[in-house]
Amino acid sequence: MTAKLLEGTTLAGQIRGEIARDAKLLKDQGRKVCLTAVQVGEQAESVLYVKNQERVCAEVGITFRLSQLPTSISQAGLLHAIEELNNDPTVHGIILQLPLPARLDARLAQRAIDPRKDAEGVHPVNLGLIVYGVTQRAPCTAIAAYSLIKSLHQDLYGKEAVVVGHSQIVGKPIGLLLLHDYCTVCTCHIATRDLGDHTRRADLLVVAAGKPNLIKKDMVKPGAIVVDIGVNRVPVVDEAGRPVLNEKGKPKHKVVGDVDFEGVKDVAEWITPVPGGVGPLTVTMLLRNVIEQGKAAAK
Repeated sequence: MTAKLLEGTTLAGQIRGEIARDAKLLKDQGRKVCLTAVQVGEQAESVLYVKNQERVCAEVGITFRLSQLPTSISQAGLLHAIEELNNDPTVHGIILQLPLPARLDARLAQRAIDPRKDAEGVHPVNLGLIVYGVTQRAPCTAIAAYSLIKSLHQDLYGKEAVVVGHSQIVGKPIGLLLLHDYCTVCTCHIATRDLGDHTRRADLLVVAAGKPNLIKKDMVKPGAIVVDIGVNRVPVVDEAGRPVLNEKGKPKHKVVGDVDFEGVKDVAEWITPVPGGVGPLTVTMLLRNVIEQGKAAAK
């Protein structure tokens, strides 16, 4: 058996189409929807993400602004900048680009964002609402993975669901979301004994551990749905295990997930590729959070 691919591109395109229509309707009413990214300094890790946000915003008709703050800014200065955006009626979504300089408290800054303008869905208020089944402004990656699962239109009632990874904005929210579908949810983490003993029982396996190729073929139940959220950059090696070099003589790298795709695709029924699975939906969900706030502000 070869697994069918659970790709995010098509679903992302459908949702972006809906976002674009809503953005145009609001613009026709004289209301431009705006996402503002707050960046402290120019951290290399977030530069590409900012450019991607700007590109996708342009595609759907959402205004993108970058609030570039100096590396030397104090915690109080950062909180003040966020508060100004909270009070700006032309801003409908705020995202804090990470990482911040080590001396700044990222969680404190994220908590300072108005929950209604929390584009990433990481404010404690929005995380807490998931307990009540409220998915508006849910964490982007978690709701992206959940939306992919739901796109299969399978009855999840009573399914054994195993989530590998218990981060506050991915693993834990996904577990809560699946509980609302009456899955029997098991959450595994770094302290779990015999991980394979748990994953082999999963009808639905969601992996967000940040460890490349953690899940092997023999750890997956035949016919399972496997959702790989991991994004890991690893060296490319040849058949002898030696690093493959590029034209500049530097080691080549590739992006892989937390699941051994080549092995697991022979036993799973559905599997997300990396890249191309959950990834295309993540930024889309961020923009959906922004457009929903734009619609709410227009009422």
